[in-house]
Amino acid sequence: MSADPIAPTGFEKHDHAACVAQALAAAETRCAAEGLRMTPVRRKVLELLLQDHRALGAYAILDLLREAGFGSQPPVAYRALDFLVENGFVHKIERLNAFVACAHPGEHHSPAFMICRLCDNVAEARSAPARGTLGAAARAAGFQIEKTVVEAEGVCPACSDKANS
Repeated sequence: MSADPIAPTGFEKHDHAACVAQALAAAETRCAAEGLRMTPVRRKVLELLLQDHRALGAYAILDLLREAGFGSQPPVAYRALDFLVENGFVHKIERLNAFVACAHPGEHHSPAFMICRLCDNVAEARSAPARGTLGAAARAAGFQIEKTVVEAEGVCPACSDKANS
């Protein structure tokens, strides 16, 4: 995970095993503190989404759950995803109709996603749309922003480096 509060999390080199372990531990701790039920299926879905900083569709998750010995019916994956999204452990990437583990769980934030069009890696940054141009337009219209989805498509540093080699 990135120490810089502005830098996106997902493209930088890091100890990914520690990243996964810390995220799972934080989710378990938060669930225990808030009386949320982290079932084995929910935990496995979160673990699958943490394996790479890449978004996965519900059916890909369902296939991975089946391989891991969990149920093979779509409601199994969708119920787990609903819980994880509702509680901020996972975000839905609208452009890909897929899901990615939250890089800043437990923090109230508006995520902004950078999606590599070549490898589908996703980096998450914190955004503040209420403070920018969108926020100014909303204030002028008397509109209160409750949720935003910011998604940018481009090329990640690893794919850019490969293309320039």
